[in-house]
Amino acid sequence: MPLVSIITPSWNVEGLIGETIESVQSQTLGDWELLIADDCSTDNTAAVIEGYAAKDPRVKLIRQPRNGGPALARQAAIEQAQGRFIAFLDSDDLWLPTKLERQIDFARGQRAALSFTAFRRINEIGSTTGRLIPVPDSLTYEQLLKNTSIATLTALVDRDIAGNIAMKNEPYDDFCLWLSILKPGHVAYGLNEDLARYRVRGVSVSSRPRRSAGWVWHIYRDVERLSLIKSALCFAHWSARAWLKRRQF
Repeated sequence: MPLVSIITPSWNVEGLIGETIESVQSQTLGDWELLIADDCSTDNTAAVIEGYAAKDPRVKLIRQPRNGGPALARQAAIEQAQGRFIAFLDSDDLWLPTKLERQIDFARGQRAALSFTAFRRINEIGSTTGRLIPVPDSLTYEQLLKNTSIATLTALVDRDIAGNIAMKNEPYDDFCLWLSILKPGHVAYGLNEDLARYRVRGVSVSSRPRRSAGWVWHIYRDVERLSLIKSALCFAHWSARAWLKRRQF
């Protein structure tokens, strides 16, 4: 069985998915499987993935029966994952070559149920790289409620510690997952190294700040069942951190 299962939802990214796959194939740690759940793309995304899978058996295409969004696509991949570690990489993002090796060494040393790393943004065509987005040393459940530090492409879950995981079919399903892992008392540990590239695209699911804010409020009130006062306090902190993160590319 592979050490790491990489979870990637895809939809209409025929021009980008190849670069994402190649960033995984370039990892200095090679003991992985890449599970790409295609969410009924209407372009040639699935065909591109199949081309890579034909040459590298570690790359596996999962065809979703209907378009259901990234949460259901991620869950379909998780259900087939065989690795101890679960890593997340969206279909337009990239990893630097030492990402898995460095983070797994770090996670093992910390005995981390969940770990995450620093990263930089790139523009849509990858020609511009932004500033380093640093991360805190650690986050508890209460701290994460007020924080935006765990970027999906940097998250790594150790199932030997966290136990079985599942995505909620909610907006910001990734944020919901991090909260569910930490809520029993686990701590997420941050590796403040530049190991990933988040691609900023105008058509991405979470690219609208106002919509994102609404999703976070929904999670506070309807998923985590926080009181109105606590939701407002957490939201104020979350909004300030989100603004600071976005203020400079």
